Amino acid sequence: MPINLLCWFLLRSRYSHLEKMTDLVAVWEVALSDGVHKIEFEHGTTSGKRVVYVDGKEEIRREWMFKLVGKETFTVGATKTKAAINIDAVSGFAYEYTLEINGKSLKQYIENRLKTTNTWILNLGGTDYRIVLEKDTMDVWCNGQKMETAGEFVEDGTETHFTVADHSCCIKAVSSGKRKEGIIHTLIVDNREIPEAVE
Repeated sequence: MPINLLCWFLLRSRYSHLEKMTDLVAVWEVALSDGVHKIEFEHGTTSGKRVVYVDGKEEIRREWMFKLVGKETFTVGATKTKAAINIDAVSGFAYEYTLEINGKSLKQYIENRLKTTNTWILNLGGTDYRIVLEKDTMDVWCNGQKMETAGEFVEDGTETHFTVADHSCCIKAVSSGKRKEGIIHTLIVDNREIPEAVE
């Protein structure tokens, strides 16, 4: 093999991982009940290539697409949440990329999620835990796993009990007494109230 060809081959193989992301045009982080997921999108405007990565794993690859605008649909996370990337021409060769989650724009999805879930982040025994309550179903998730829970009615509302790493956990649901605020959910771990996280 001639020296020039050998050098080109060695350089190409050594830096091939950089070549992989040369058409990266958008990155989003989406908080779902099972975790925060990173979505990356490559769009080759000369080749028409479209590649979607979810948490670093390639989900979609399309080469030589002659239509440069359109939509790519895929799923995210353990619950297979529906997602789509819209590709729209803005002007000339400029493009706009928007992410939809469950048929809503990312902004609408986040606003809705703030109303329908509570999230707490805590550290127990040196390990970080992300606990999510889905208010509509009362499902509890911890670090991507749906938890086994036991619910009970108490004098001032309800309590949902579960265990994380041998620690007793309880989500208390009580009425705020105010119509606009509705029900207040509080996480108690080992008799200690955990402040809610903002994602």
